[in-house]
Amino acid sequence: MKLVVQRVTSASVEVDEEIVGEIDEGLMVLVGFGENDTEKEADYLARKLAKLRIFHDENGRMNRSVIDVEGKLLLVPQFTLYAHTKKNRPSFHKALAPDKATVLFDYFTSKCSEYVDVETGEFGAFMKVSLLNNGPVTILLEKEFE
Repeated sequence: MKLVVQRVTSASVEVDEEIVGEIDEGLMVLVGFGENDTEKEADYLARKLAKLRIFHDENGRMNRSVIDVEGKLLLVPQFTLYAHTKKNRPSFHKALAPDKATVLFDYFTSKCSEYVDVETGEFGAFMKVSLLNNGPVTILLEKEFE
């Protein structure tokens, strides 16, 4: 499982010219699932994401989490995080099958919502993602269990 985490001042997702998810301060997260991912990886990364201290405290240090700043998450499903790029045309054979990924994305969303408010993109849709990256701060989180 892979997450691309961006600390944002604001972010939104549009599908068919309609905003389907929108946040102010918080984290915009691209979420990708690999072929072997399960609820175990989702549980771990939901907890890690919620407690990741990448917001500034009163001393200007990155020492506060999205929970601490009462921010929100905007989760955007992104199977292309599992692109294999050995050749010029990417292949996605390592990504989790869409039917299973949809279920796992919904599960991950529900686990994240145990910590903070969550908005989402639309699984399988062509989405336009807009964000104002704050910093910029962008972090890659990954977890695979054997």
